[in-house]
Amino acid sequence: MEIIIQFVKMPTSETMETFVTERLEKLEKKYDWIIKADVSYKLENDPTGKGKICDIRLSLPGPLIFATSDENSWEAATDATIKDIEKQLQKRKASMKTHS
Repeated sequence: MEIIIQFVKMPTSETMETFVTERLEKLEKKYDWIIKADVSYKLENDPTGKGKICDIRLSLPGPLIFATSDENSWEAATDATIKDIEKQLQKRKASMKTHS
């Protein structure tokens, strides 16, 4: 799986690159048909204290899978986005089984 990480309106973070790469590699072990992951971290000015946004778009057979989260920390945003992605992957895997 190819992983592309972008940082928008913020400096690059090796720590976050490692964090998201580890999480995505765990997903790849379960779902070996993932082709590519596009990850972007964005910093938005949010008066509620959030504003740390993680977007993940997965390329795989069939339609793309996309999820986004806006949280108080980069780690929380990444975890929430990965959790949403995993739910979608489980649904996709179940529908793949019914079609084979």
